[in-house]
Amino acid sequence: MYSPYSPLMKRLLVPLLLVASPCFAGDPEVVAATAARADMGWHFDVTLRHDDTGWDHYADGWEILDQFGNRLAYRELYHPHIDEQPFTRSLSGVMIPDGMRIVYVRARCSVDNWSGESTEIKLTR
Repeated sequence: MYSPYSPLMKRLLVPLLLVASPCFAGDPEVVAATAARADMGWHFDVTLRHDDTGWDHYADGWEILDQFGNRLAYRELYHPHIDEQPFTRSLSGVMIPDGMRIVYVRARCSVDNWSGESTEIKLTR
């Protein structure tokens, strides 16, 4: 008797399902980040890479954190960057407490939320 779950059918269907599945963008990646003293605060340039698929799944922000995970600043990204990868966005006027020498940046996307990875930035005064 024929079963749709026979080993032969499984071997044929699995590759087809993988091809037919929608593309998954995964976590956004911080590929570069710099900080420079500017006036009373700091200026950050952060370069992200993410396989944005459109308005349904795109890198939608990044944040600057202290060593304890407290947010110091947030940069919202307002639209997908499908044809601009990687891309750089800036944030100025970030206030960093005196004596802090290292901060971290991490990115998020509209589907998977915050990336598990953060990137260290050394602050030079």
